[in-house]
Amino acid sequence: MTTARDIMNAGATCVSEDQTLLEAARMMRDMGVGSLPICGNDQKLHGIITDRDIVVKCIAEGKDASMCTAAELAQGEVTWVDAMTDVTEVVDLMGREQVKRLPVIENHQLVGMISEADLARHLDDRQLSEFVEKVFARP
Repeated sequence: MTTARDIMNAGATCVSEDQTLLEAARMMRDMGVGSLPICGNDQKLHGIITDRDIVVKCIAEGKDASMCTAAELAQGEVTWVDAMTDVTEVVDLMGREQVKRLPVIENHQLVGMISEADLARHLDDRQLSEFVEKVFARP
């Protein structure tokens, strides 16, 4: 059985809920990623912030990215998966929730992230096609 742990990028780096969006953007730039998990002072996952979130919800609204915090963009329930979850269930969950990035949790700790690129490297053409159809389908 292939699991979430088998396909994830290990060692995800969190942006703290207290860090500014400017700091988050610089972290993304330096790491060459388009999203970061937001971790709280309680060491729990509070959300995911994307480069698009920073642009649309901060800059485009005329807000100062050096004054807004990551916590301000952490909203709603976070969709995540346990490290031992079967990859078929991972794909189903990402499709059902229409998420392109999925945090992987083990023993209540963030251990990695699964992205579209990870799926592209590990799924067969049929599975990948089904995922794309679910996530990118417009209601």
